[in-house]
Amino acid sequence: MKGKPERYEKLLKDALSDASIVPDDASHLHAVAEDFLLMAESYYKDGVHFLEVGDRVNALVCFSYGHAFIDAGVRLGVLLMR
Repeated sequence: MKGKPERYEKLLKDALSDASIVPDDASHLHAVAEDFLLMAESYYKDGVHFLEVGDRVNALVCFSYGHAFIDAGVRLGVLLMR
């Protein structure tokens, strides 16, 4: 059985692949949604790095923060989960 950081890594990876941008390309909110996704992707990559070097605590933190950006985007209405 995998530990918590690995479970959160999979949750964030799945969320990133399921997230889509809601606002029209011309809307300022489209850029906001892109920023939310960029932050989530960046935290995902950082989390993977921390797992690779054995820093499970910081990996878990990164995956949690990344998921928080997706959650915030959904709650704001700029991201949609399929």
